[in-house]
Amino acid sequence: MIAEIGHYAVVLAFMLSIAQGILPLIGAHRNDTALMGVAAPAACGQFMFVLIAFCALTYAYVVSDFSVALVAQTSHTLKPMLYKVSGVWGNHEGSMLLWILILALFGLMVARFGRNLPAGLRARVLGIQGLIGIGFLAFLLFTSNPFLRLDPAPFEGQGLNPLLQDPGLAFHPPFLYLGYVGFSMAFSFAVAALIEGRVDPAWARWVRPWTLVAWTALTIGIALGSWWAYYELGWGGWWFWDPVENASFLPWLVGTALLHSALVVERRDTLKSWTILLAIIAFGMSLLGTFLVRSGLLTSVHTFATDPERGVFILGLLIVVIGGSLVLYAIRAPMLKGGGLFAPVSREGALVLNNLLLATATAVVFLGTLYPLALDAIGGGKVSVGAPFFNATFVPLMVPLLIACPVGAMMAWKRGDLPGVVGRLKVAVGLALLVVLATVMIDGNTDIVAALAMGVAAWLVGGAAVDLAERTGLFRISLSDTLRRAANLPRSAWGTAIAHSALGIMVAGITASSSWQTERIQIVRPGDTVELAGYEVTFKGAGNVPGPNYTALRGTFELTANGRRVTMLYPEKRDYPAEKSSTTEAAIHTTPIADVYVVLGDSDGKGGWATRIYHNPLVPWIWAGAIFMAIGGMVSLSDRRLRVGAPKRAARKTPVAEAA
Repeated sequence: MIAEIGHYAVVLAFMLSIAQGILPLIGAHRNDTALMGVAAPAACGQFMFVLIAFCALTYAYVVSDFSVALVAQTSHTLKPMLYKVSGVWGNHEGSMLLWILILALFGLMVARFGRNLPAGLRARVLGIQGLIGIGFLAFLLFTSNPFLRLDPAPFEGQGLNPLLQDPGLAFHPPFLYLGYVGFSMAFSFAVAALIEGRVDPAWARWVRPWTLVAWTALTIGIALGSWWAYYELGWGGWWFWDPVENASFLPWLVGTALLHSALVVERRDTLKSWTILLAIIAFGMSLLGTFLVRSGLLTSVHTFATDPERGVFILGLLIVVIGGSLVLYAIRAPMLKGGGLFAPVSREGALVLNNLLLATATAVVFLGTLYPLALDAIGGGKVSVGAPFFNATFVPLMVPLLIACPVGAMMAWKRGDLPGVVGRLKVAVGLALLVVLATVMIDGNTDIVAALAMGVAAWLVGGAAVDLAERTGLFRISLSDTLRRAANLPRSAWGTAIAHSALGIMVAGITASSSWQTERIQIVRPGDTVELAGYEVTFKGAGNVPGPNYTALRGTFELTANGRRVTMLYPEKRDYPAEKSSTTEAAIHTTPIADVYVVLGDSDGKGGWATRIYHNPLVPWIWAGAIFMAIGGMVSLSDRRLRVGAPKRAARKTPVAEAA
């Protein structure tokens, strides 16, 4: 009965999405207040019914109702409760329901918190959201119904892919979908603005919070996915340039450009057409990622469906949504005239450079990801585009972007003083040179490129610190005045400084872990010791241990340094009988400056075991940087100016009012 309630709730949500997607747009066109007023209650009702459906599916997983086909295919009574719940979105149908739930949530938030929007714009935004909801709810109902029944119901389920039975993968998809679906709000605002033919600073002020929410959530989602791949897959790396990884990275790149471009629209009333295009492309890249993991084009742990019919449906939806919006853009964009003029050397000029480099980097990743698929589809054979291509093309584009970041953040609007800014950044320049020299001295191999990259990381952190020092008058005024300025500094300024310095932390972690990783691969027997980067790793033996829904072969390793025990490490090879699959669980000892990473391989049949041991310097800084970057986004989001909307020009006072 619960499953039928969930199915019926999806049907009702679909009907409300039709009302939300059609009536408010008609009302906005006719300036009919009654029809425009349908948007908010329809959005609230759609969220309520989708939430009921999601709760019904979750209940079926929690109680292991194997009469529901989806539960029987992806769950098992022995699974821990966390993975029973996360199994709701660990499959195609459930993940699409989560996608739609988040879409409805954003519609609810606009209905609830968008009351300061003009009535016509609000109705159009919610109407566009309703049209998107129609497409995805139709996809769920007609091709991917999560509430189908089995009769007779099996006694036991088939279980969930063991690679997905992990805390990192339990929380990774919700954040990723928050990012993907969050860009639908920027898209809806862009299309609504194109319909109205009006983009102004107020529009940019309204669209930035939604973009920040999506960008922050996507940052967390990508970081969680990278962290999971690092410790779960047992290969010692954190990014493989996998097509599905790239599919999540593409909207992040475009979203980063959109955040900076919207700032120019807000402050200088220019780059309007470009910002609208970025909003369309950001959501388009999100839909592209949805298509890739459900089309059967890719074989990956990230993919859900291999049914071509489902892929064709999403491809059609992608063509209609993005193709239609681009046609509208081509028609209406010439009307969006830019406002303020600016010199090439200015804050606006720096943000334009930022956008050009990010757009080019997006094109490179897009080409490298889809070219092999397109070539194979037309019979050109299979080719592999991997890390060498992306490292040779993407990284050089990022270098000038990273170097320009602190300079652009301190540049004045309209016309800047480049020598003056560089002069104020002399402390950051000195810090960068000091780090480069220290790296060269410490690194016996004298890897100049890696040393320069570490200097760039220091430049980013130092530049963010100098920017805050300049804004607060540190060392130039009294401490009490500095603290007062710091307290009154807009939170968006704090968020920008945190995010830029976090980028420097990530660059340091990426550089060190890529350039100075140490690896040992060998056969070890109980009592054997492997020396690695100042550590001694001693193998004590291996034995079987039971798990809640698996059996594991666990190795025991003692990690020592200078004759003193540091910790014990227990890598495992797990076998899941219900799923008839196995996983490798690395054991990792993490310090603020490095990871020691141990993987247990297969037995040689003679009492020895294959092992891989890595020393990854500064690799924790990658995820620390991602965390601080997301914190920077949250701090910026808390800026009061993003909640109250664009400032309104004060009305001219009458002589009577002035006298009063």
